[in-house]
Amino acid sequence: MLHGLLNEESINSLQGQEYRDRIQRIEKALTDAADGDLSLKELAEWAVGHRDWNVRRLAVETLAARFVDAPEARAAITEAIHDDVDWVAFTAIKVAGEHRVPEAVAHMIRISGWPSNFTKPAYARKPVGCGAAFTKRALLDFFESTDPDELRELEDRHFARLRATVDSARREPDLRDAVLIPAGPFIAGARVNDIGPFQMDNTDNPLRVEELPAYYIDRTTVTNARYAEFLDAVGGSREFAHPDEPNGKDYTPAHWHDPRFNGPGFPVVGVDWYDAYAFARWAGGRLPSENEWEKAARGTDGRIYPWGDEWSNDKAQSVFTAYGRDDIRNLAELEELLVTTTVSWPERPVAAADSHPAGASPYGVLNMAGNVWELTRTNFFTRADMAPFFKGRAGQEFMNRPEAFHVLRGGTWTSPPVCLSTFYRGKDLLTDRHNEVGFRCVYDASGK
Repeated sequence: MLHGLLNEESINSLQGQEYRDRIQRIEKALTDAADGDLSLKELAEWAVGHRDWNVRRLAVETLAARFVDAPEARAAITEAIHDDVDWVAFTAIKVAGEHRVPEAVAHMIRISGWPSNFTKPAYARKPVGCGAAFTKRALLDFFESTDPDELRELEDRHFARLRATVDSARREPDLRDAVLIPAGPFIAGARVNDIGPFQMDNTDNPLRVEELPAYYIDRTTVTNARYAEFLDAVGGSREFAHPDEPNGKDYTPAHWHDPRFNGPGFPVVGVDWYDAYAFARWAGGRLPSENEWEKAARGTDGRIYPWGDEWSNDKAQSVFTAYGRDDIRNLAELEELLVTTTVSWPERPVAAADSHPAGASPYGVLNMAGNVWELTRTNFFTRADMAPFFKGRAGQEFMNRPEAFHVLRGGTWTSPPVCLSTFYRGKDLLTDRHNEVGFRCVYDASGK
């Protein structure tokens, strides 16, 4: 009988009083059913998957009343907290508090904030709607206290095991060859705004002062040797993957077998943003923001190149050194040269990651001008951290979306000096894999 009442097509065809009568009959059938007549598995499925929201609401109530001690029931109640219909979510929140469902606590805190904060008499807050009000009440019911100091102790106790699990899984940062960048302000942005013969546009990076906490940054770009350690360690694991990473992702660089690029001491190239993201997590760090990259490259005095304000051909791997030409005077001549590039020429496009010590930044960071562009975690258009959401979609579906482009910094072996300045902003599609692009990582300095 109950299964017939719950038929989705049948319910969907009803309107007005007929629909309301059906929901009342379902509620009565669930209330009157003997324990042996109700399936935990089916109730959990109805609570999170039934097409009719009233059925989902009633299934949540029944799960809490009949099966709340079962992990499957608590998982369904917790999932229902995020239902897109308010009264299903409100019902799940209420029963989670009344029945003290531990799995739901973290989800409710994301809605209302920490109880130890919102119970403080002078805590600044905005007026709330039903959802936040229900959530606050449910959290206070769960912790059985309204005292902010006691709540802080109860919160710490509740999350102690989760914190221990997270701490045990957290990788120590790989600081074998990293440089400390001290906390404090630095001069960011372009010091040269004329277009010049290479048609350079710096208007998207205005001169300004930025403040950053201390952090570590790799002294060199990630090398092929170091990236090989990552490949050996992760195998086919997706442990360090970005949630948006394409299905079936292979972290192997595109140019892994090209002798011009695959020397152990060369910067790894042919990787995309997702590859670099996963490596950085595996290394216990992250990709740098463009501000972190820029400070490490130029120090605090606003210099144009890592070594100073004057271009020096022997301090960076540029289009001049890679192609053996020093007579490229404008954009047309540059493009005329670049179209002569082949899969085998130039023969030595990149230099070792630890080359050009005379071109080091004020902090001793190497090759921040030239050799390879460097990936960052910054979105080119919004300047916020990258937050891609393209999984399962082909490149042509998102290649014109602003959310798909990250900032590149530093210039590369095909770049003239104007692109190798400390403030020039390049951009790239996050799924592209070029032999001109590599990356380095940054690491938190707290506690180090």
